[in-house]
Amino acid sequence: MNLQTINELVAGSIGGAAQVLVGQPLDTIKTRAQIAPKGMFKGPMDILMQTIRKEGFFALYKGMASPLLGIAGVNSLLFAAYGTSKRILSPFPQLSLQQIAAAGAMAGAANAILASPVEMFKIRMQGQYGGVGDKRLRDVAREMWAQWGFRKGVMRGYWITVAREIPAYAGFYSAFEFSRRKFADRYGGPTKVPVWALLVSGAGGGIAYWLACYPLDVVKSRVQLRDTPPTGTPVQYIARELLAVVHEGGWTGLFRGLSPSLLRSIPAAASTFAAYEITREWLREATGV
Repeated sequence: MNLQTINELVAGSIGGAAQVLVGQPLDTIKTRAQIAPKGMFKGPMDILMQTIRKEGFFALYKGMASPLLGIAGVNSLLFAAYGTSKRILSPFPQLSLQQIAAAGAMAGAANAILASPVEMFKIRMQGQYGGVGDKRLRDVAREMWAQWGFRKGVMRGYWITVAREIPAYAGFYSAFEFSRRKFADRYGGPTKVPVWALLVSGAGGGIAYWLACYPLDVVKSRVQLRDTPPTGTPVQYIARELLAVVHEGGWTGLFRGLSPSLLRSIPAAASTFAAYEITREWLREATGV
């Protein structure tokens, strides 16, 4: 492993930690909007108020241990895969936006390897509503492993995670890069872009992420929360879940929880990219790579 990839791994882990700490409350609201029984909540604000009233403020951080423990690996893999994908696609540092989107898609596919179990445990924790039977993360992990093993338990929802991550990160990176290049032209180069501009670019990337993949994220949440693993091929169970969502809540059901996701993406993606870029630039100066 070369030094450049190591720098990307380190910077990615810092960016990932920032993302979780900033975005977890709205992620909890988003997940509950997707998976709660029909009629349980009136909307995102009702989810927020009921969660705080019944379970306390820190219930908004329920399930955070899984992504916080795993995010260093997930984001390290994501950013390192993205950097490697760019180098595979072109030997030149300045890629076209189409190449950036392709590199993002490749990185997203690789990222699903770690993102799938992290997301599965997080969603199963967020799907508990403060009842006496609520389980701790270690209990959820032990139960999934004992009942279903690695593939159908720990890695449940892997293929739908792959299907989600490919368009999501194509949109994420291309939107971010488009915005950052505009700021770089204005301020005289990529190293002169101010932090606030990186935050704006990151927020734009986060919004593009969700717009590119949201219905697949709804399906992923349902698949990972259900009591039993899905049956059939990935294409079959994804199509079956999409039809079930539409049957239960109409076409708008495919976008339940989108508003908190978009609101979350602004500070979460902004902090991720800002933390990554600042760390990466510091490491570049420190190591010369």
